[in-house]
Amino acid sequence: MGAVGVAVLLLGALHVVPPSSAVSPYRRTISEYALTDAGPVFNVAVLILAAGSVATLLAALGAGLFPPLSGGAVSLVLWSAALAVVVYFPKHNWAVGPSAGGTIHRIASVVAFLSLPIGALLIGRAWRRHKRWRAHATWTLGLGVWSLLSFLPIVGAIVAQPWTDVAWWRAIPLGAVERVLTISEVGIVVVLAAWAFAAARVRNGAAREALVS
Repeated sequence: MGAVGVAVLLLGALHVVPPSSAVSPYRRTISEYALTDAGPVFNVAVLILAAGSVATLLAALGAGLFPPLSGGAVSLVLWSAALAVVVYFPKHNWAVGPSAGGTIHRIASVVAFLSLPIGALLIGRAWRRHKRWRAHATWTLGLGVWSLLSFLPIVGAIVAQPWTDVAWWRAIPLGAVERVLTISEVGIVVVLAAWAFAAARVRNGAAREALVS
């Protein structure tokens, strides 16, 4: 949770501190910050978020929220790995022509944006009727739904492009859509981390009681 908090602070600072503050949060994607002089800050923030996500995965596994080979675990692995790939292959300026690195960056972004909410739905659904963890499961489910709904404008713009003859990234406020999506996905990681912490405390408490008895 601490790592995620640091990442959010760094990414938030890029929105208000020059020169990255010149990037439009309405039209430009978050990855655009990597192309400014503040690019190293963006890269560090994303890698910290990836590290925090891996820590959350390990904590959740240790707390027994899901098994290692479950959909929830795989989704967190894909999310974390995709974030690292986004840093290694930075955003490309498509106006100058196609790029293999740019294509990889775009694919990794889609993997990150879709894998985590799908995992959140799987994890939340598995625990939604559990008396103790119902609230955590509901938050996880809700944020997963929010993430997928936030992605729909992008899908709609791509599908409509042949009929509107408007490039999909111009048909919607892509920067705003991506930021709303990012907020929900960071929220998923925070909720899972808090849930894992609470579950670990319950497990440890039960273990101590068993030892005493």
